[in-house]
Amino acid sequence: MTTITLIGKPGCHLCDVAREVTERVLAELPEAVAERVEVREASIDDDPALFDLWWEKIPVVLIDNQLHAHWRLNPERLRDALTGAHAEHS
Repeated sequence: MTTITLIGKPGCHLCDVAREVTERVLAELPEAVAERVEVREASIDDDPALFDLWWEKIPVVLIDNQLHAHWRLNPERLRDALTGAHAEHS
């Protein structure tokens, strides 16, 4: 299983865009890949440790707890990372 964590906060336009990009990429992936991806969201408003780490870089996208992107999420790069993660887990 691959976990994508979207870190942001309510009212953040770029966070909304990152969520939309993630949803679009997952919808375009082969089912065998997409069904092995879990998406979680976390708000810096709810977690002081996340706030301290990421407040000036949101949205932040982690893949399996590793930094993948911040500020802007590139759909092609995300697609490549998810298909690569699927190949490693197969």
